[in-house]
Amino acid sequence: MDPADKSPTIIIHEESDSLDELSEYLDVLSSSARLRIVKFLERKPRDARAISNEIETSYENTKKHLDKLLGIGVIKKEAGLGAPTSKGIHPVWEYSVVPGGLEAIIRNLGLFSNARVQIVGGEISWRLAEVKGMLSKEVLGDCPAAIVLGGPDDGKAFILKKESVAIGRTDPDNQGSFDPENDIVLADGYTAVTRVSKPHGRFTRENGVWSIEDCGSTGGTQLNNKKIEERSRVPLRDGDLVELAKGISGVKLVLIIPPGSGSGEF
Repeated sequence: MDPADKSPTIIIHEESDSLDELSEYLDVLSSSARLRIVKFLERKPRDARAISNEIETSYENTKKHLDKLLGIGVIKKEAGLGAPTSKGIHPVWEYSVVPGGLEAIIRNLGLFSNARVQIVGGEISWRLAEVKGMLSKEVLGDCPAAIVLGGPDDGKAFILKKESVAIGRTDPDNQGSFDPENDIVLADGYTAVTRVSKPHGRFTRENGVWSIEDCGSTGGTQLNNKKIEERSRVPLRDGDLVELAKGISGVKLVLIIPPGSGSGEF
């Protein structure tokens, strides 16, 4: 571990219940088929046969995948109506992603990565990295993202689509001064965060590396609990924690930076 890294470390002993729970969680998410199911169900609820056709596996295997995802609370099932047939319309079980389910997966994996989990006598760290890589490939399309922790936007995922992304609180009076489709526009409840029209901060990708910059905000910006200087760009790594201002009126963002999309690891 880098001695300059100030982010917290969680040490989990091999006999810990937390290790068993994390191991089970990673087991469920370590299947590309299950991640494709989650992505497919984002669009609208589907029955098991439609899901089976989409992921090109048997109905029996599909049901097993669905049961695993139900077990960790990522998806839900509710009664619905199947497609019309010669014998009429019949009720079926339809599966859908729970509200914020995908964001919760990204958030959970990001939090464990940011905490630099160390397992005494185990191999969870590399499995965590493996699952995150698969999630990026199957669900995010290898796109970097910032996940909000806490407050009115808790769990919301912002995909970093452009080379420069402004970050700040919503500003309905200055809609033309920012790009609502690509910038990170936060709820007005984060009162300590500067409005996005005069952004609190900015994510920038240059020469393949993502950085964070404080744009002269009042509340300041912290990276892994260390305040950064105004107007200077600080390289980011996968799992970094960015805080815009402190306290309940500020906002925390966990960075997901897949390999090849721009990382601060040189």
